[in-house]
Amino acid sequence: MLFLLGVGTVHAADMIAPHQEMIALRYVDQDPGDPSYLTRILVTADFLRLDDGNDDSDFLLLDRRQRQVTNVTRDNKLAMVFTAGMVPLKPAGWNPRLDTQPAAAGTQRFSLMLKDVVCSEGLAARAAAPDAARAMAELKFVLAAMQYRVWEASPRELQHDCDLANLVWESGATLGLGLPLEERGFNGRTRRLESESKQPLQPELFRVPEGMTAINAPS
Repeated sequence: MLFLLGVGTVHAADMIAPHQEMIALRYVDQDPGDPSYLTRILVTADFLRLDDGNDDSDFLLLDRRQRQVTNVTRDNKLAMVFTAGMVPLKPAGWNPRLDTQPAAAGTQRFSLMLKDVVCSEGLAARAAAPDAARAMAELKFVLAAMQYRVWEASPRELQHDCDLANLVWESGATLGLGLPLEERGFNGRTRRLESESKQPLQPELFRVPEGMTAINAPS
């Protein structure tokens, strides 16, 4: 289904009081063999925005109340809309293990294991921006059905059970331990928190630009 986001559309972001703040997280992400890159995550009580640190770039927007994610690509003026869908039941014998151990004050190291494979490991801080960690888990929850479809459509040699653990059936497990300060996936992808701060709210960053053609993705 396609529809146009145009002039006069009521945006929930317009209703945010101007004196509010937003949480700003800056992560350094890196895929094996590639240069590192910045990922910015902005969080309010109602929204999460994920982008490359530039206000005018493409971005992913989670409406936390509606449980809806919009992927905005400016060049082609498209806004792909995702809602939470159904994922299959966990298969028989699905038995992941989340191990933790205390680290520096207020932090703990974790490892999410599946069949003796470390799917994800890292360091989390429970008291650091807890609402941001919740919002990040909410984002993964909404996208879980889409992530399963991508996994199912992939060639067999690219279907890794750890992807199902990290992105589908256990997607919020490690985020339940707190804000990730560093993380390494089974595929070698890494993430490191560069900074966490509170900044004056910019409601315009949580609006889908006008004139976008919205497409409802399968849920």
